[in-house]
Amino acid sequence: MVDDTMVERFEGCLVGGAIGDALGYPVEFDSYEGICGQFGQDGIRAYSIHPWAGCAQFSDDTQMTLFSASGLLQVGAGASDEECNSSVYGAYLDWLHTQDRMFAGHPGTSPLLAEEQLYSRRAPGNTCLSALYGGEMGLMEQPINTSKGCGGVMRVAPMGLYFEDPTRAVHVAAMAAAITHGHPLGYISAAALAYIVNRCVHSEAVSLAAVIDDCASQLPGWFDSERFYADSMARQLQLAASLAENDTCDHDDIVRLGEGWIGDEALAIAVYCCLRHHDSFDGAVIAAVNHGGDSDSTGAIAGNIMGAWLGMAAIGQQWLEQLELRELLTRTADELCEALHINS
Repeated sequence: MVDDTMVERFEGCLVGGAIGDALGYPVEFDSYEGICGQFGQDGIRAYSIHPWAGCAQFSDDTQMTLFSASGLLQVGAGASDEECNSSVYGAYLDWLHTQDRMFAGHPGTSPLLAEEQLYSRRAPGNTCLSALYGGEMGLMEQPINTSKGCGGVMRVAPMGLYFEDPTRAVHVAAMAAAITHGHPLGYISAAALAYIVNRCVHSEAVSLAAVIDDCASQLPGWFDSERFYADSMARQLQLAASLAENDTCDHDDIVRLGEGWIGDEALAIAVYCCLRHHDSFDGAVIAAVNHGGDSDSTGAIAGNIMGAWLGMAAIGQQWLEQLELRELLTRTADELCEALHINS
């Protein structure tokens, strides 16, 4: 059943992810000390507006999130998980064309190809580029590489929105991440994010903490053949939840979880920030970018989760007014929500 609250959460998820991404993108490769040296002891807390673009630009994380959504929207009602994933793969090849106009490895069916702003290179991940250039779609059963980088998890929030059934959200998100990231932690982390987003939007969860706890308890059962890594991801989520309850400063807790360059660390950092600041979109995304790791990806994932949990009403105008392609993000979220209504 689609209602105004659900629309708010769909929009909040995609717009929120882009906000966290845009906030963290300028400091992605900076140390924590460097961030504080440039922006003050509290770190970066507002957009660093690109001087010639005049807006807060997001990175390849949000670009690929939009193409994930596009791939889902291009398949009709009743499509199988495999058909959805094949369409998502085609959309990723379209994204590759936006990064390299000489690449012509796909007919080019995504409507996003008409968006000229998406043709800007925003530090695309080498793993995603090399995997897509290879011309072979990676599968969980036939991994294309051994990468567990966060390039799989940072783009799959649309799967959590699009599928009302959490089992399908988990499966398609894992398959989509495995297109480019073959290590189990590269796609198990993606499955976990899709589940968290799905439960934020499509369940009557009493708290975000309950959603995370539910995810950690169920996750090992989704990947019997990769139980060791699924257990590892579950422990990371549990550690994030435990740290969120202490009185240590955010940065020190985040350091204990890693730097966010790999999938499980990126998700754990984002989850920690969302649980620590469970009633504040601002607090969560600001905490998620102020560390010496993959700031745009952890910011994007935190924004996806908080936007899905709190909805657009929790996102202040200071984040919306200068955000790049905000109307496209909102329209894409609305289309995903309408597709859910048609498919349900």
